Amino acid sequence: MTETSQARALKNYRKRLSRRGLSRFEVLAPDADRALIRHLAKCLAENGAEAVRLREALTAGLPGAARKKGGIFAALRRSPLVGEEMQIARDRSSGRKIDL
Repeated sequence: MTETSQARALKNYRKRLSRRGLSRFEVLAPDADRALIRHLAKCLAENGAEAVRLREALTAGLPGAARKKGGIFAALRRSPLVGEEMQIARDRSSGRKIDL
């Protein structure tokens, strides 16, 4: 099958975006927020100091947004018990007798 010029142009455009580390996706939002979302997307795509500031502000302001891996491990490392020599042994008893 022959590829149409429109399909080729779209494929090339997506390749260029990919090389720049960008991806295209659709967002559903109220029409009133259109300008705001476009402005945020443009600032984030430029990846400058403003983008870093925006990412930090948005991540801090949204519950459950872009949590970093290792959060539980980091919390455990901050524990006051770090470095304590604790001997933890599992109880290997046979359990209790159950009457049927």
